[in-house]
Order: sequence, then C-alpha cells, then structure tokens
Amino acid sequence: MPIVQTVLGAIDPNLLGRTLTHEHISLDFEKFYCEPPEEFKTYLKQKITLETAGFVRQYPYSSHENIHFHDEEAHEAVKKDLFLYKKWGGGSIVENSSHGLNRNLELMVDFEKSTGVHIIAGTGHYVHNLQTEDHLNMSIEQLTDLYSKEIITGVELEGVGTVKCGYIGEVGSVYPLHDFEKHAIRATGEIQEVLGCGVSFHPGRDAAAPFEIMRLYLEAGGRADKAIMSHIDRTLIDIDDVLEFAKLGSYIQYDLFGIETSFYQFNTSVDMPSDGQRISHVLKLLEEGLVNRILLSHDIHTKHRLTSYGGHGYHHLHMNVLPRIFAKGISVEDVEKITVANPANWLQFNV
Repeated sequence: MPIVQTVLGAIDPNLLGRTLTHEHISLDFEKFYCEPPEEFKTYLKQKITLETAGFVRQYPYSSHENIHFHDEEAHEAVKKDLFLYKKWGGGSIVENSSHGLNRNLELMVDFEKSTGVHIIAGTGHYVHNLQTEDHLNMSIEQLTDLYSKEIITGVELEGVGTVKCGYIGEVGSVYPLHDFEKHAIRATGEIQEVLGCGVSFHPGRDAAAPFEIMRLYLEAGGRADKAIMSHIDRTLIDIDDVLEFAKLGSYIQYDLFGIETSFYQFNTSVDMPSDGQRISHVLKLLEEGLVNRILLSHDIHTKHRLTSYGGHGYHHLHMNVLPRIFAKGISVEDVEKITVANPANWLQFNV
C-alpha cells in the first residue's frame, strides 16, 4: 500500500493536497555569512525594519539576524506563515533540513499539530563543511544504515516519541564534489533502491554539478524518477541545459520563487532569475511534454522572506505565481499535476 510518511505518521498520498517540495521551517545557516560592502555594514548590523529591509534584500547573507533562522522570533514568524499557507489552500510542506543544518524534528511535530499543515522530514546529509567529524568519517555502509533507520524505525525524541523521516534530503554538495558528498550521494542511491523512497539533491553552483550528481546516484542504483534536482533556477540558467538535463529523468525543481533580486551573493557571476523568468522556463518544459517532471517551491531559509519581515511567505506560489501561470493559458489539470500529483508520486513509497 502506498503511503507518505509525515512527522505525525503515515498518510494516504491523496491527503497531501497542494505541496511545497523544498522549504525550511528552522535551520542553522549562520556559517554562510558573507561580508557586505563596507558602506552597508552599519545598516546590516541593525534589526530588520522598513529602514533596513532594502539592504537585507540585496545582501541577505550579510545580516546575522536574517540568517539566524532558528530562534524564537523566526519560529513565531514561520508559524504565522504556515497558518496563512493553510488558509489559502496549502496542504503539505517538505522540510529540507538534513544533517548539518540543525534539523529540528520537535518543531516539525509541534507545527504540524498546531497548523494542520502536513510536514515531511528528511534524512541525509548537507554539504561536507557543515558536518561533525564523526559524520565525515562515516563509511557508505554506515550512511545507508543511518538513512534506512531514520526512515524505517525513526528517530526517538524525548517527550515526543518516535518521528520517522519520509525521504532523503536535501543531500547537499559543493562543486567540485567533496569525497564525503560523493559517499552520501552513493549511499542515497543504494538505500533508495531498497526502500523506494524519494530523494532530493542540492547541487553545487556550477552547471556541471547536477549531471555529476545524477551519474553517481544512478550508478549506485537509485531511480531517476524518484529524485529531485533542486535549485535548477540558479544552477542551469540556459534553458537548453535544462532540457539536456531533463533527459536523465529526474524531477526538475524551480524552488526559489519569490526571490526577485538579480544579484546572487553566492555566485556573483550569474544573475538570479525573476519569477517571470522562472515561469518562462516552466512554460517551455510544458511545451516539451515534461509536465510529469516539474516541481515548484520557495526554499525559504532566511527571515526576510517571511511576511513578518516584509517577505512573501509560503503562500506566495499559490496566491501570486499560479494566477500568472493560469493567465498564460496553462490548464488547471497541468497545474494540479505539478502542485499535487507530482509531489505525491515523488513522496509515496510502499510499506
């Protein structure tokens, strides 16, 4: 029987509803702090207010408050936006904070109970430089044991009980890939073949990265149609590269909707696309008959993208982006496929 594993237990895939497949509700992103231009430091050291929000929007990773996404203020703002997401038709959120990002399973349980939004937690490892020494030294066999345990038997939390993960992700890597990251990708492929679960990859910021990740994953036995390649919108800028990558069979995820600033701090050699450009790529993929391979999300992981800090919130895709897609002539059936059926097909596995 196919199921989807939420942090509160297994549910029928048909109960997911509209699903965001790449979000965060709490994570530690402070090691990614970037020094801003000297003349802006004074503003970026201040609290996020109307007077400073413009500076933070341009240099989001240069504000310690902005990337401190795991304090009580952030949690209250996230909960508020989850209620808005639920109010305006959202059903489920896939939380992508894996080992290395200070995953907070207790908070996921609390938020699913309090908001009614289904939350799916991931196992797996983020990039190598966020891992502890004991995890960096794990063999592929030890990694597969950890991933399978957190999915099959779950993680025991004091005062909460057992929480099971529902997929492997986000599995992160830089470029060129670090040896630990290669091991984690191979372990992901091996255990995916056994369990039939979904997996989600975070590629390094180079157009070659998604191709190498998929090669390692497929060689290890993973199924292409159960894999998501995240952050396509900042990695494969040229639509021809996207179409070439699509031949490998994974889900193609545009998951930075809501970011409308072209300056990209983590890779200043490329321009971050706008929502309009993301929509144009999605339309091209639909023209090519790839409706079954498309996923959309926001990857919210900083405070300035929450409504309490002047941002768009988790409801942005459903309330602001989908109407623009409908206006361009895309059918209700195709949108339902992208936002409901594709996430359900990716997440479900048999027990």
